[in-house]
Amino acid sequence: MTLGSKIAWDDTVLPFQLDRSDIRGRVARLDGVLDAVLAQHDYPAVIEALVAEATLLTALIGQTIKLRWKLSVQVRGDGPARLIATDYFGPTEDGEPAKIRAYASFDADRLDPAADPFSQIGNGFFAILIDQGQGTTPYQGITPIAGGALSDCAETYFAQSEQLPTRFALSSGRSRAPGQPEHWRGGGVMLQHMPKASPQVAIQGGSGEGGLLSASDMLSDDDEENWMRANMLLDTVEEIELVGPKVHPTDLLVRLFHEESPRVYDPQSVKFGCTCSEDRVRQTLSIYSAKDIAYMTTDAGVVTADCQFCGAHYELTPSTLGFEATEDPGDDAEG
Repeated sequence: MTLGSKIAWDDTVLPFQLDRSDIRGRVARLDGVLDAVLAQHDYPAVIEALVAEATLLTALIGQTIKLRWKLSVQVRGDGPARLIATDYFGPTEDGEPAKIRAYASFDADRLDPAADPFSQIGNGFFAILIDQGQGTTPYQGITPIAGGALSDCAETYFAQSEQLPTRFALSSGRSRAPGQPEHWRGGGVMLQHMPKASPQVAIQGGSGEGGLLSASDMLSDDDEENWMRANMLLDTVEEIELVGPKVHPTDLLVRLFHEESPRVYDPQSVKFGCTCSEDRVRQTLSIYSAKDIAYMTTDAGVVTADCQFCGAHYELTPSTLGFEATEDPGDDAEG
């Protein structure tokens, strides 16, 4: 088995439970997904690192949503890395892969290529949005940027918004096997204490950074002992084990948590996927008047749109757009 070859557990998320500790979790391994996500744009290295980390987080978090639901993670800051956005689309049917896409918006002239990637976000917020489909109101939870990594922000989100102690261990980067092209690999583990039947915490500030909640604010003595023990075991994981080109996820769980009685469930496969289409572009533009459409029209006489996630390019005839359209779309071609 070579590092660059496709492995059975690449691009999968494996759910598990630690019965002794009352903790659930997931192991993610992303290979082709990261390659596809990052191939859409020529990002600087610091932005690539942020997008890769956000994609891993999204795969781990999104695995729990239901069929046909959409989970989005957004990180917005006042630094040169202005926006990191990811979407996880639940499978349309049981047994089908989930889809992930991601992109970043940044000020290239403000980026410090030698800086820690997380420092380029600055002050801002971390948000998770869940869309259950047409006719429903999307759920949105927002917490401040905190800690020293996007994984810290996600842990803060679950503590504040869900009152669930959560821990992530992530690793990603480029790898190259002899005689093969360089490509991306990433992996991670998520731990989460099982929720109680009723809330235990009054949200009036916690003992964490800036008054945010920490695990000790949410757990009883016995639960906190179990949580700390599982975290200490996770602290022993090595980056190469997380990326796992030669370590099966179940072998990793046994190595880390064999005394916690790990139990695994069916893995969820994931792939890169985008939902953009000409119809969606037209729907977005349907709220504009003919005057607005004229303002958007280029010197070449078309209205253009580019998908930030997958790079698809659309060129549309102005007279077919907006609520004052005078022609049917007809033969408008998708770029």
